[in-house]
Amino acid sequence: MPSVRPRLLYVTDLAYPARGRRYCDEDIFLTSRLRDEFDLALCHPGEAAALLDAFDAVVVRNSGPVLGHRAAYDAFRERAAERGTRVYNQLTGRADMAGKQYLLDLSAAGEPVISTVGSLADLHLLPAADEYVVKPRLGADSAGLRIVPADRLRRALGAGADEDAAAAGVDGDILVQPRVDFAYEVSFYFVDDDFQYALFAPDPGRRWELVPYDATARDLDFARRFIEWNGIDHGIQRVDACRAPGGELLLVELEDLNPYLSLDALDDSGRDSFVAALRAALRRLLAA
Repeated sequence: MPSVRPRLLYVTDLAYPARGRRYCDEDIFLTSRLRDEFDLALCHPGEAAALLDAFDAVVVRNSGPVLGHRAAYDAFRERAAERGTRVYNQLTGRADMAGKQYLLDLSAAGEPVISTVGSLADLHLLPAADEYVVKPRLGADSAGLRIVPADRLRRALGAGADEDAAAAGVDGDILVQPRVDFAYEVSFYFVDDDFQYALFAPDPGRRWELVPYDATARDLDFARRFIEWNGIDHGIQRVDACRAPGGELLLVELEDLNPYLSLDALDDSGRDSFVAALRAALRRLLAA
């Protein structure tokens, strides 16, 4: 009799219009390779909670920002927790999976991240800058991000005659960071806790025009400190950093929910290596 193959529910939004990227191409490629080993079905994030009972594990990939389907995502998490569903990425992430609070926490702890505050009262803790980045604490994919000149920052946050009332509307809703004049952005990609590859954008104005980056031991030590901090056993994570004017790396984002992988920037060997690592990771998840 034929052997029974593991069944994977692959959650993605193939129609999501990402800026500068084609999520659907990446998921079409990955699912075509995973089907060699697993029985696999794709579904939209809005359908995941209703379908997961029929599968051995769920893979959450390029499903778009959770804000676009918050109720469905919460229902999926609740249902997966109730039945002990194996989910990849596992749903215990402390970084983007849980919002942007981690940037405030890591900044306050003195970790190498872009200085971040979340209230009017804490603006004095930020280094002086000509411009500041203001973004929603629950934002994603640059939605709602604003670049604000220093002399307009407090006004942009609603501070005026009644600053206490303004603070009540701002605190808990936004993040403020100095706009760093960085040399370039670089991303480090991990499967579980194993480093796979790094890519960078030589032109700071073209974030998604990526080429391979030869990561140094010091670079990898930087990236791994955040992977270890997050504590995910099963999942793909992307550590986004910028090279600051002083030469150091600063964390921009730790994407632990559904990081885009930019596999089109790799050669065939690099893509094959990533697929092999992902297959092995899914086998470990299913055996756990």
